[in-house]
Amino acid sequence: MRSIIDITDLSVEEISELMDTAMDIIANPAKYAHACDGKILATLFFEPSTRTRLSFEAAMQSLGGSVISLPSADKASSSTKGESVADTIKIVNCYADMIAMRHPLEGSALVAARNSSTPIINAGDGGHCHPTQTMADLLTIHRYKGRFDHLVIGLCGDLLYGRTVHSLINAMSRYPDNRYILIAPEELKLPDYVKEMMDEKGIAYEETTDLNKAIPQLDILYMTRIQRERFKDPANYEKLKDSFCLTVSNMDLAKEDMCLLHPLPRVNEISAKVDGDPRAAYFDQALNGKFMRMALILKLFKDNEEETASMKRGVTRHFVPHYDFGYKGAKINISKCTNPKCISSVEQELDQIFVNGRCIYCESKEKE
Repeated sequence: MRSIIDITDLSVEEISELMDTAMDIIANPAKYAHACDGKILATLFFEPSTRTRLSFEAAMQSLGGSVISLPSADKASSSTKGESVADTIKIVNCYADMIAMRHPLEGSALVAARNSSTPIINAGDGGHCHPTQTMADLLTIHRYKGRFDHLVIGLCGDLLYGRTVHSLINAMSRYPDNRYILIAPEELKLPDYVKEMMDEKGIAYEETTDLNKAIPQLDILYMTRIQRERFKDPANYEKLKDSFCLTVSNMDLAKEDMCLLHPLPRVNEISAKVDGDPRAAYFDQALNGKFMRMALILKLFKDNEEETASMKRGVTRHFVPHYDFGYKGAKINISKCTNPKCISSVEQELDQIFVNGRCIYCESKEKE
């Protein structure tokens, strides 16, 4: 069963295919109005969401399908009684043909996928990954810039816990000659595991705390909010929350064709006065998310139907995403990951697995 846990589960060619489908949906919505008749999507959101949840639900309904969900999964589901992610998914499999899930613990989507008989779409697992937001980002970059290579990309704000940032880097790292300027306070710098990946691939980047110095160089500026919910100590959040605020004066320093993105919600890191600037693409970005999620839903149903047909003919499965590996070559440790926000810290009877010294769930380093 194919699921999408990380943006790298999709090849560059598949991303191009999804964008083509999204553009066709924009041009010919009636063509797709009954594409998912009789199908049910379950939206399981254990963290608050506006854009992502409504976008998934609007996407499925625009395809003719139905949606089931809980008003607030973090309060109304059996998880409040201690039910594991694995058990929750096995139950929801009884009622839905596909599941979009957001969860505060990193690696939760991987656990869901490994216990599901229906496709799982990761709608955000803690501060780890958010692949469908990246799909929205990519379609917006495509429509504004017309390319994914030879770009100077500024990433500003919470780069430590910013799952949208991590996913975007993973996606854009596969295109040539992009350079990154990482703009963040010292306490919220990009995680080492992401920088190590960039170093291994020879991707150019620099780190700074000076937005004004960086902005004239940028083709894309990706702003993010400082996320209150990721801080254990409220005092640290109060210290860092106003680290950056993009104003009209800042935009005066930028290129005329720079593309300004933000995954939203916005708090105070972009002045509302910037909204009228033609370079401000963040509301288009939100709309593009619906079209790309429509395209992804269609693709997953199609791919899994083809896979089922192939297996009935005795053909070996052709989808082997990163989360569907065996234990060969992996180091299995009976102790739990030291990251308190890793799903392995709470999930029932979940083996801890480290590959190349990294937790498979949250990518934290193994304790030496």
